[in-house]
Amino acid sequence: MSHDIPKRSEVPAGDRWDLSRLYPDDAAWEEGLKELESMIPAIATHKGRLGESADALAAAIAFYQEYGVLEERLGYYAHLRLSEDEGDSQSRGRMDRYVMVATRGEGEWSWLVPEIHQIPESSLTEWVALPRFDAYRVFLRKLVRYRPHVLSPAEERLLALQSEANQTADDAFSVLTNVDLDFGSVDTPEGPRKLSQSTFSSMMQHPDREVRRTAYGQFYAQFEAHRTTIAQLYAGSCKLDKYRATVRNYASARAAALFPDDVPESVYDNLVATITENLPSLHRYYELRRRVLGVDELRHYDVYVPLVPAAKARHTYDEAVQMICTALAPLGDEYVATLRAGLLGGWVDRYENRGKRSGAFSAGSFVGDPYILMNYKEDVIRDVFTLAHEGGHSMHSHYSSKSNPFLQYNYTIFEAEVASTFNEQLLFRYLYERADSDAMKAYLVNSRVDDLLATLFRQTMFAEFEQQTHAALESGVPLTVDYLRAEYRKLLEKYFGPTMVLEEQSDLEGLRIPHFYRAFYVYKYATGVSASIALAGRVLSGGDAERAAYFEFLKSGGSRFPIEALAVAGVDMSEPGPIRAACAEFTRLIDELESLVG
Repeated sequence: MSHDIPKRSEVPAGDRWDLSRLYPDDAAWEEGLKELESMIPAIATHKGRLGESADALAAAIAFYQEYGVLEERLGYYAHLRLSEDEGDSQSRGRMDRYVMVATRGEGEWSWLVPEIHQIPESSLTEWVALPRFDAYRVFLRKLVRYRPHVLSPAEERLLALQSEANQTADDAFSVLTNVDLDFGSVDTPEGPRKLSQSTFSSMMQHPDREVRRTAYGQFYAQFEAHRTTIAQLYAGSCKLDKYRATVRNYASARAAALFPDDVPESVYDNLVATITENLPSLHRYYELRRRVLGVDELRHYDVYVPLVPAAKARHTYDEAVQMICTALAPLGDEYVATLRAGLLGGWVDRYENRGKRSGAFSAGSFVGDPYILMNYKEDVIRDVFTLAHEGGHSMHSHYSSKSNPFLQYNYTIFEAEVASTFNEQLLFRYLYERADSDAMKAYLVNSRVDDLLATLFRQTMFAEFEQQTHAALESGVPLTVDYLRAEYRKLLEKYFGPTMVLEEQSDLEGLRIPHFYRAFYVYKYATGVSASIALAGRVLSGGDAERAAYFEFLKSGGSRFPIEALAVAGVDMSEPGPIRAACAEFTRLIDELESLVG
């Protein structure tokens, strides 16, 4: 590929995703939006009638499903087109128009759940058992759990109409940190480089320590200058979490966040406690990092630079697909053939173009293909792992949508990171076993250690911070900038251990994490990777029964709660055992790394 970043119009069709499964073109999408708008007035025709009979309830849920399939289809197309070029005004306008219509529809549907809960439990139980409710049974049974937390139709409508305004703190944080803050430029051996939210992480991996130190200081100087504003934005987000939990009669914001997945709060506490027990292994890694880097004091800007130089290897996109499919052979011919056809046949938007969203994601919907956005680079081995990761998400979506009706096909975030990191486990083992040099082995192990650190330990630190801030607010402690910084510094000291020398501004990191504006979900990354490590070992060491159990999990979609779905696959996430096993794997990898790098 050329080093020049092409315009979207210059990208060959074979390198783009094929969105025709959603809509053949923009004009067809416009017709779909008109159809959705035309359905909104009909929503009210079902209002007030759900308790009349099983037929009335079934008709309303059927229409709700029909509306939902179309709404999701429109939303995914608009989202994917916008991600192709975020500077394209037509795509942005398309997304804005979709959001306006969808918000209006959400308000009109706000009566549905409260009215279902007004149906006598005996009648609802009798009706749901009828064959006509086969496609809706799980959806309705899950709704029944919410009875203590559902408000009146009028109150539910008001809450639904707040959905756009409720994004203000998150949106303001994003605009401030990604657009308005000017981090300046940093002189590097390669020349001046613009510092931004996206380039900061790569500069923290720069081999020149002075570049890292300068970038770190400049970056956090901007957060220091705006610390009070950003702290207030985060405090406002926490207050909104508290408000939602209170009005819906939950004991706490965390209880409200864990309720939809039916995850006991003990799972969250087990995670934090088990990781805390295993922090000596993490501290040992940071001491190894200090020795290998050859520094007297390990600083916060030293913890992301690779200990091992990137192994020299180049893989075309097609070669990466072949490598991934070979590594995933233990999952069987059907899985591999489906994934290969998707990765080569229109699921993936492969390469960078001007204005394209950075990073990678998988976007699986009920109607379309489980699409993948990549910015693939042939000389970056990490991108092969990223493609395997997103392919795991997409295959999970593929099996979920093919095995379930619309209202129960969507799996939870608690489960989402299992299938993706499972694929990474298999790819790592495949590449490690075939590595032709100690340098390649060291690179692979170092990458795996850093991935586990980021997913297992770092996300747990974030989870612990979220619990502390919300619990403090709920007990009447104001979330001032000084309080937030002090609590975050304690966690930095706890997780990085005695080797780390923190900077004065290191605790500002707690003010720059966008995940905190969607409270109590980062812990799922840690539980997800723990489950995937357990399941990968189980499938590789087992036989047909273990593989079939894993596929039963992939096909579950939303038909089971996540703890139950993972239990079917063979791992019990209600107990700390899988977390301990993941920590043991982390320790084993450190042993291996130490033997390779001295």
